[in-house]
Amino acid sequence: MGVSFLSTAPSLIPMAPQPSSTPRHSLQAGRIRCNRIECNGTDEDGFRRRDVLKCVGATLGMELLASSGPFVEMAAAADLIQLRQRSEFRSNVKGTLFTAIKGNPDIIPSLLTLALNDAMTYDKATKSGGPNGSIRFSSEISRPENKGLSAALNLLEESKKEIDSYSKGGPISFADLIQYAAQSAVKSTFIASAVRKCGGNEEKGNLLYTAYGSNGQWGLFDKQFGRADTQEPDPEGRVPQWEKASVQEMKDKFTAVGFGPRQLAVMSAFLGPDQLASEALLATDPDVAPWVQKYQRSRETVSQTDYEVDLITTLTKLSCLGQQINYEAYSYPVQKVDFSKLKL
Repeated sequence: MGVSFLSTAPSLIPMAPQPSSTPRHSLQAGRIRCNRIECNGTDEDGFRRRDVLKCVGATLGMELLASSGPFVEMAAAADLIQLRQRSEFRSNVKGTLFTAIKGNPDIIPSLLTLALNDAMTYDKATKSGGPNGSIRFSSEISRPENKGLSAALNLLEESKKEIDSYSKGGPISFADLIQYAAQSAVKSTFIASAVRKCGGNEEKGNLLYTAYGSNGQWGLFDKQFGRADTQEPDPEGRVPQWEKASVQEMKDKFTAVGFGPRQLAVMSAFLGPDQLASEALLATDPDVAPWVQKYQRSRETVSQTDYEVDLITTLTKLSCLGQQINYEAYSYPVQKVDFSKLKL
């Protein structure tokens, strides 16, 4: 049981300086007369008037804070419920996407480019575009830079039907779906690499990735869950045709969204269906070549930590360019129990 700080207030009264004139109250003929009190407000040995007010103010503040406890606890409980709901839904989304990708591994390069192209429409000057799901519109997916990506979009549309069927917090946005599909595709390639290093043994490969992989680096990416879909295509001309672009054109585009040669090199798998061909082109540029070589060496190691961590970091930043994340998305009211219907 808590003890009120107000209970200590009376003990402060004797510490206050005594009046220098007549008593505060004097009895005369059965009546009370109030006299003026002269207190020395600057007496260093006394308890100043402002100190008393401060003490009382602090005490009242503590009382109010204590009385608000139940409301704070309710708010904290609501936040925890909301976090759990989002976490469970996100886990289910990943499961659905991972299963869909595992059954269609050839679609991985297109899923990566789909996520890249949806995000690369971002324009820093106007704060428009970005990973907002605009690539789902027929007028945008049919553009030259998005050639060959329709199959990836169709796969996600089918996955969305399944996801929306079990979602309790409303349909998932294409903006979230596309970026989380890229995450699942990237993790699939990481695991596939570990399996290869284990001689094709899938069980050992999964254990290797669990022990040495960078799965724990996805925390920030996972928090960025709640992008809203735009209702119109993004402007044309913002995304290069990666397979036809020069290295300088790629560098210029990456620079325009806040990236440099390092990020360009680590995202080579997103620049078309043939990662090795993309890296060979990037390696001709003196600014990008050192990073290409760094990530090639990293992929030859057991953990490939440098490559994985830099790729996850870049994808995380790319996946929320210019977007306002709704951290309450996909949560839903908890069903109340009607105790009156319970038979006791």
